[in-house]
Amino acid sequence: MLSRLFTSARQKRSGSHTVAGLAVLALGIAMTACTSDTSAVSSSPGLQRFHSQQITWEACESYANTSIESAVFAQAPTMECGRVEVPLDYRDPDGKTARLAVARVPARGEPIGSLLINPGGPGGSGLFATAATAMALQDARLTETFDLVGFDPRGVGSSEPAIDCFTDAVADSGDIVLSTQGTAVQWTEEETKDILDQCAERSGGVDVLTSVGTRDAARDIDVLRAVLGDDQLTFLGQSYGTRLGAVYAEQFPQHVRAMLLDGAIDPTQGTVERRVGAYAGFQRSFEQMAAFCASQADCPLGEDPTTATEVFHQIVRPLHETPVPALNSELGFDEAIGGVVAGLYTEAAWPRIITGITQLQQARGDELLQLNYDFSLRDGEGRWPNFAEALYAINCMDEQRLSLEEGNRLRASIFEAAPFMDPGVALTGARDGCEHWPTEPTLGFPYATDIEGLPPTLVVSITGDPTTPHAGGIRLAEQLGGALLTVDGEGHTIVMAGTNQCVNEIAADYLIDLELPPEGVSCEL
Repeated sequence: MLSRLFTSARQKRSGSHTVAGLAVLALGIAMTACTSDTSAVSSSPGLQRFHSQQITWEACESYANTSIESAVFAQAPTMECGRVEVPLDYRDPDGKTARLAVARVPARGEPIGSLLINPGGPGGSGLFATAATAMALQDARLTETFDLVGFDPRGVGSSEPAIDCFTDAVADSGDIVLSTQGTAVQWTEEETKDILDQCAERSGGVDVLTSVGTRDAARDIDVLRAVLGDDQLTFLGQSYGTRLGAVYAEQFPQHVRAMLLDGAIDPTQGTVERRVGAYAGFQRSFEQMAAFCASQADCPLGEDPTTATEVFHQIVRPLHETPVPALNSELGFDEAIGGVVAGLYTEAAWPRIITGITQLQQARGDELLQLNYDFSLRDGEGRWPNFAEALYAINCMDEQRLSLEEGNRLRASIFEAAPFMDPGVALTGARDGCEHWPTEPTLGFPYATDIEGLPPTLVVSITGDPTTPHAGGIRLAEQLGGALLTVDGEGHTIVMAGTNQCVNEIAADYLIDLELPPEGVSCEL
């Protein structure tokens, strides 16, 4: 979901980035318990001290974790950063606390309030997204009218404590097994226990790991709303951010002014159904990419798009046993699939996928590994953000847990829905990476149901979205009783990029003037 639910189980990071490319990546980084008693949460007198705090704004340089973040922050010279304290456990507001990292780009004109953004993930940095969005929308009505505000959710990025499961050196070794549900990777029970213990030790304790679910992150948003001085929330969420926004709407409908949800996750689907649907979306995008490739000379997938998956198997499956050299490391099957999936998020990256597949025919994996590096935003100095670690922990608090049998059935369903990802070998041991998690998930499915008192919302959905299918956008709009803007084209999320005038105008009309588009209106990419 910025989301990459399907982050390769073995992550390697290196390489360099351009600032212009980082803005695009930031904007594309693009998931069984009962619903909590939100009235008690919102009215608890124990939260007053959190609501009344003041942010001390300062330069953002010290909030950067990588040279990539530093470079992007520098492109938004008016951005300022600070911290907001929140309870680690909302059931015990007098207990331990966490500190959220917050960024603000003041409005270029007279602000009517704050526009709070979340770029997705889970695990995406709101500070990075704020700088990138300010760059992309520097002349837009939105940045003239609103203070643009982003935050690193609890456990993410520069918030404290942040989820930390391994060192940069260990990450660079390429031997990390870290995902809530693998594809080709085969885990042992010892490995899933070790990763929990390692994350708990490095992150500050088990209570930190169990506090990072979406319901608690939504409560943090309400504290932030109050601290910013906004009577009601104006929110723009993309990918996983649509889940975060929908859960906030469920918990605090009376505090919503406007909510634009772009690249929507279907709130009615459980973990298995949604993951299979998302992978099916990547298969569709793979086939679209293959058709684009077939129209060009020397396509490594051949001239017939209907046989592209079979040809791809011939090229990529040998990597399962024999990786190839790549940059300063090597590329195996999981990394190759991860690079292709990363490129499928945006049509603009299709030529890079084709180059990468061509290189595989030459026994090199440079471009596909670089796509992995670019997606994960690991910098050239060997530092990388905690996106994968935070995604893991947050999903453990949100997603349904699967037995080994259920995991194996899910993997078979994924390969049926997305055969380009099938390694073609017998696999066992699709263990749930959260099987030893000490508490049950807190999100619950379906969520955001039967919300009373919610003002009109706007869902934006691209018809060719590879990871949050258009059908999910339709259902979220129905669930929230809001409007739907359909965007015809290929890609994952669009609003924060500022590249489509039709979408720009409709988004601004809604967020600024609360004017919804007519029913049935659409835009084209």
